[in-house]
Amino acid sequence: MTRLLLCDDHAMFRQGLKSILETEEGFRVIGEVATGRGAVRYALETRPDIVLMDIQMPELDGVAATKAILEAQPDIGVIILTMYRQDRYVFEAIKAGARGYLLKDAGAGDLVDAIRRVADGETLLNAEMAASILGEFRKVGEMLRHPEHTISELTEREADILKLLAQGNSNQEIARALNVSEKTVRNRLSEIFSKLCLNNRTQAALYALREGIASLRDSS
Repeated sequence: MTRLLLCDDHAMFRQGLKSILETEEGFRVIGEVATGRGAVRYALETRPDIVLMDIQMPELDGVAATKAILEAQPDIGVIILTMYRQDRYVFEAIKAGARGYLLKDAGAGDLVDAIRRVADGETLLNAEMAASILGEFRKVGEMLRHPEHTISELTEREADILKLLAQGNSNQEIARALNVSEKTVRNRLSEIFSKLCLNNRTQAALYALREGIASLRDSS
């Protein structure tokens, strides 16, 4: 059962999300909050699997709330809700550890698919967003660098998985492309993260782009 926390200051929007999600098998909405501080407090008390986080909320915005939640509970999957694809706050939230973003006008199918993918450990990061974040890291010099951990430590199959991940493929799509099981993909990803000292799929995708393992043209 995937436990969900809805964070948005508009009651009608929350009610709409709840009505969609409660009809889906395997989902349970465990709470709704209208402020950023409320989101942090509720998330740390109840430890949901997924938090749907609005960017603009009273008391504490979605970026600050995401940082506070993930510093204490890094395994919680935060999906940012936004009206605008190019919202700068979305970049900041993903850099803080959010697993991706979803436009508020997305269809019910896209919403459900996004939640299922993040619950399965994936990250919602398209080529456009990857380019923006990569540019931000380069500009401020924040790109992860671990000289003692290099791409040469990966096996050929691990490098293939990393490239497919950076191209925006889900675990299922990677498994199908390489003719292996999804469990194998998940296990190999854990090995990749460990070898390269990375924490999540977002960092792995950015690493692959930085090292030239994949290109943004591949991800388009």
